[in-house]
Amino acid sequence: MSVYNQLKALNIELPPVATPAAAYVPFVRSGNLVFLSGHIARKDGKPWVGQLGKDLGTEEGKAAARAVAIDLLGTLQAAVGDLNKVKRIVKLMSLVNSTPSFTEQHLVTNGASELLGQVFGDKGAHARSAFGVAQIPMGACVEIELIAEVE
Repeated sequence: MSVYNQLKALNIELPPVATPAAAYVPFVRSGNLVFLSGHIARKDGKPWVGQLGKDLGTEEGKAAARAVAIDLLGTLQAAVGDLNKVKRIVKLMSLVNSTPSFTEQHLVTNGASELLGQVFGDKGAHARSAFGVAQIPMGACVEIELIAEVE
């Protein structure tokens, strides 16, 4: 099944590439790998602000990570022109703005990982890291970067 059929079935419309907030580019292609810069969680077009374990619970964090994955897919499409050219999602790195006692960063990050699996099937299975951090730019609750292998 086409990636675009999967997106349609999930009622997902890909956003345009977000303008970088600092001195970097949204993606870099090197050979068959595409490296996407970190994308922060957004809600209603604004940074999705909050700290897991204080302002937000795991389920809301998981929804934020899913939203980040949708934004990452929009950038990946811009980078390769056609998401059906993706051979594999190689790796995610997830940063979760969380209190020192919050220990469910891995469950928050599942919001992105599960969506990539739904969209790409076996090609969406990836390596990943999930870290708790003291703060993320603009107070966002989650930031995720992605590496993909493409044709």
